[in-house]
Amino acid sequence: HIISPGILFTCLLLFATESSQYEETRYDQFKRQHVDGKMTEKKCDKVINSKQIYNPDNSCKDTNTFILDNPSEVKKICVEGKFDENLQMTKSHIQFKVVKCELKNEGGRKPNCQYKGNLLTNRYVAVACENNLPVHFAGDIMVLQD
Repeated sequence: HIISPGILFTCLLLFATESSQYEETRYDQFKRQHVDGKMTEKKCDKVINSKQIYNPDNSCKDTNTFILDNPSEVKKICVEGKFDENLQMTKSHIQFKVVKCELKNEGGRKPNCQYKGNLLTNRYVAVACENNLPVHFAGDIMVLQD
């Protein structure tokens, strides 16, 4: 059997396209951008740059929040958390520590984003869920102590 050059080229092109375009799922993107058990308030610039966390136009995000835990605990929010009708989000069933990184140099562009980090404790987090997986970080809610 002889394979025509056109068919061979098409097959090679399909293979190259498939292997080079790993499509990050919404959950994988959420994990990359918002879950890091080793994050500290001093590492905002370094981590945001290494994880390539920018707006679609390569400008710096105003704020990015990291949940200080492992992905399996954060994943449980969508199963064990409480759905909030008003927010249309699911609120975590447990409290987390978070590091909130806030942009210092307004108008900055990749890779020159500079952030001030704050460690926040006793926070419930609100996320949007899809197929029982967190896909969007909506915010953190401080717990008022009596």
